[in-house]
Amino acid sequence: MRGFVTRKGKAWYVVTEQARDEAAGTRRRKWHSGYRTKKEAEAALVSLMSRLQQGTYVEPNKTTLGTFLEEWLETIRPTVRDTTWASYAAEIRLHVVPRLGDTRLQALSPGDLNRLYAYLLKYGRRNGRGGLSFKTVRYIHMIVRRALETAVRWNLLVRNPASLADPPRFRGRRPEMRTWTAEQVGAFLQATEGNPLHTVWVLAATTGMRRGELLGLRWRDVDLRNRRLSIQRSLVAAGYQTSFTEPKTARGRRSVVIDSRTSAILKEHRRAQLEDRLALGEAYQDQGMVLCRPDGLPIHPDAVTKEFGKAVKASGLPRIRLHDLRHTHATLALQAGIHPKVVSERLGHASVAFTLDTYAHAVPAMHEEAAEKLGAVVWGASH
Repeated sequence: MRGFVTRKGKAWYVVTEQARDEAAGTRRRKWHSGYRTKKEAEAALVSLMSRLQQGTYVEPNKTTLGTFLEEWLETIRPTVRDTTWASYAAEIRLHVVPRLGDTRLQALSPGDLNRLYAYLLKYGRRNGRGGLSFKTVRYIHMIVRRALETAVRWNLLVRNPASLADPPRFRGRRPEMRTWTAEQVGAFLQATEGNPLHTVWVLAATTGMRRGELLGLRWRDVDLRNRRLSIQRSLVAAGYQTSFTEPKTARGRRSVVIDSRTSAILKEHRRAQLEDRLALGEAYQDQGMVLCRPDGLPIHPDAVTKEFGKAVKASGLPRIRLHDLRHTHATLALQAGIHPKVVSERLGHASVAFTLDTYAHAVPAMHEEAAEKLGAVVWGASH
């Protein structure tokens, strides 16, 4: 490829020519911008030819950020989980496109993104009552950065402006984790014995399993004789649609031992489920699930969360989320002196370090118990 500068009217232009087309006997020319002086055009030509040789030249394009993001969402849809895609799409369409959707992709700057993040922190909530959390804004930044990395690979951008932006950093304290005491857990389980989802609450409290893991449990994954649950899949929701997915990590696929009382509750739950099956006959859609609707179909995860909130309110106990039963399980286990590695494996965490960092509030009691035990050893040996 070669190039030259030429004057047209009052402006100077950079013109590049591709290799000669022998069949047509011509060269394809491309005109670049308009410059005020010949000197500016010659400098632009040198820069352009250098970028062409280095492979860093990007063809000018008028595509907007909004158009590109919609195209990107469609291309990644087959490569990510349905819930991940739905989350990406929601954040982009609710928070990015309304503010920056009309911005030309190649004109997008780190400053544009920084201003977006600042706006979302202050006014991002849809109801107009304040801003989004630091965690949510950083999540949006991650999505935008990933999308723009694709734009660089597609040769639409020279570099990723999101990599040069400054996403917000959380400088305050982490929100205090809400958990129940052992007595409060017992009171809740006793108060909800007649609830159709009682077995869900029992398993959540005694195993620390995630909501999706509970709702994805099959009877073939349950060994009541040895009191073990094998976690092999999870039920996830993308809008109104539900689907089953495998654990994201190897540690997520695990075995959890249950206590004898929980095992007895599961046996009774199985008996009641068989009665439902006999009563409905052919109308029962057996999918082999432990926790399901009376007709055998999966329970929508959002319905479980909503029902839990109602049950907590009716119990008069301190308000916590369904996921907080998992936190409660871990906290009580650590406070009871169960080895952190065991707790970490039950929860399916990536590492023991993550478990200890997440539940640091439960560690002081462990230190106190360790000090007493060590004191007993040392002083006992001296007498």
